[in-house]
Amino acid sequence: MTGTRMRRASGKGKAPTGVRQFLDIEQQRDWIDGKADLTDADERSESVEHRFRYAARFEKLLSRPQGKDVLAILGLYGPTCIPIPRRTERFYWSVSCLPSTSDKPLTRVNASWMELFTLYADGEDVRSRFILHLSDFTTDGSATPALIDEAFLEQSVATPEDVSWFVPSGADMFGVRVRGSISIRKFLANPRALRAIRTFNLTHMNRGRNAYQASHSYSVADHMLPG
Repeated sequence: MTGTRMRRASGKGKAPTGVRQFLDIEQQRDWIDGKADLTDADERSESVEHRFRYAARFEKLLSRPQGKDVLAILGLYGPTCIPIPRRTERFYWSVSCLPSTSDKPLTRVNASWMELFTLYADGEDVRSRFILHLSDFTTDGSATPALIDEAFLEQSVATPEDVSWFVPSGADMFGVRVRGSISIRKFLANPRALRAIRTFNLTHMNRGRNAYQASHSYSVADHMLPG
């Protein structure tokens, strides 16, 4: 997240919202840059009733040929891409299991009103969609679609054919599609891509309460939380 973007988000004179209630701007910047090991909550705030509401969907996910890969990828995504995931679970981010939307995802991670990361079936493998800031993927750091750093994107996955992108409506918005569990893992491990993911996730986690709390799957989240 650029300094300008974070300063605008800080809202001087206003009560802190989102992750700002738990982490100040310097801590957030350090986390984005991989310079901080954040102290998370020891316990989760959990509703047993809510957990059982989506238990059948979780069992259905496990029966899919992609189930193990989905949980393994989310096991990488949760600890590295979401700040203090235990403290912010459900109320500032959530993960849905087999959500009933027309694109038929396997899982989707959301914050505020925004999709962050979605996994789909691709044969017996998986494909993913990341929503990010366009300015993190241009050659000059601007939100100019003509300046997308295509070379970087192609080098951030196992083979160039595994990545594609689109520019959705909205200021400074960018979508990256990655095919195959190997390429998804490589994209998550790329320092520049990881920084962009963290930046976008914090942008929306700082906007306030998550609108998708009701669809949160604790069973899937179990695999996203460290320790």
